[in-house]
Amino acid sequence: MLKLLKITTTALAIGTTALLTTPALAGDAAAGKAKAMMCAGCHGPAGISNNDMWPNLAGQKQGYLANSLKAYRSGERKNAMMAGMARGLSDADIVNLAAYYSSLK
Repeated sequence: MLKLLKITTTALAIGTTALLTTPALAGDAAAGKAKAMMCAGCHGPAGISNNDMWPNLAGQKQGYLANSLKAYRSGERKNAMMAGMARGLSDADIVNLAAYYSSLK
């Protein structure tokens, strides 16, 4: 019983820490949709790419999309095309794009 209590307490502490250290993403999907026109050429107008070279963005997790765009913008993630596209995005643009694409199914 004591072992179960220790495991539960540890799991709760880890979960709480993860929640407190994960930044909240609150984006404006409508603003993201307006900005997404620049993405449609490769990723499709509804986030579904018609080319195997480019991933679908529709339905991806918001945090994943935001982190990926930030990594392209900073150069941490390497892709010349995406670096060029992400370079001009503000943090708000990135969160809004992530909100829009994550809302699509």
